Amino acid sequence: MRKTTPWRWLAALGLLSAGAWLALAQATNYSLWINGRTGGGQVGNHADFTYWGPATTAAGVNKKAVNWDGYNRISTTNGNIRDALDCYCTGPNWCYVAAHSAGNLQIGYALSLYGTSSRSIKTPTPNSAGQCSNSGAGTQTGWNIKWVNVAGGAGGGSELADAGDWALSEPLVSDLKTSTARALYNHNATTGKWFYMYAGSKGTLYSFVLPGQDDEAIAYHSSGGVSGSSGASFCNPSDWLCNDLTLGTAANQGGRAKWSYHSVRFRDDGEALDHYTRGNWAGIVSKVRADMVANAQ
Repeated sequence: MRKTTPWRWLAALGLLSAGAWLALAQATNYSLWINGRTGGGQVGNHADFTYWGPATTAAGVNKKAVNWDGYNRISTTNGNIRDALDCYCTGPNWCYVAAHSAGNLQIGYALSLYGTSSRSIKTPTPNSAGQCSNSGAGTQTGWNIKWVNVAGGAGGGSELADAGDWALSEPLVSDLKTSTARALYNHNATTGKWFYMYAGSKGTLYSFVLPGQDDEAIAYHSSGGVSGSSGASFCNPSDWLCNDLTLGTAANQGGRAKWSYHSVRFRDDGEALDHYTRGNWAGIVSKVRADMVANAQ
């Protein structure tokens, strides 16, 4: 005799409505990838992984590229991120989020300023602009996000923006200045979503500008989610010239804390990983991709 699964018993007993069972049956998990500065993928095309590497590469369940132009300021481009979150992370659906560089600012900004707002539940079939239609299932508060992985995160800004090493004509560079990035939104307000930080340290070209260990674009104070209104010098334990960036949520050597719900998942003690994807999921992004493959299911 064929066994009857528990949910069939519950359905038979009428403990869940037909609509509720339909929603459960259609629930889907997605992996959202939010690019950083320079962009590359077509905005609104969630299948365009030009920024990252080959679209055929595994990068988490049902991966989607949340493309924005990587040029204009966070406040004027964040709508692209919110559109994708509405599409894939409402109703019965849940998301894993991966962000690189300034993509850290984008997801942080969205959660801090809009994470407790009322969102219309969408049908996850976007139009060419990356927007989805209402499903008719009403609204919810915020988004269904399991966690956020951040590679070379620019949530704390970069001294390269402070020093003018990046084109000053780019509006985004204004947001990437250390004091501006740290004041752009409340980094502690993540609506309880965990940010797992991956910090690279193969920095050589700009090491004289970036304090402590860096990945050639972002210093550890930013990629490690270190709190405060300005940057500071943090290093690997093998470097005696500055305080250690600690793993996990613990305060760093010297006492400086990380932002709430920020945890260092990977610290590049071997100084082997830089900031750049090289069109092949490379650099510090490779570590985030590996984790998304293993755990975003």
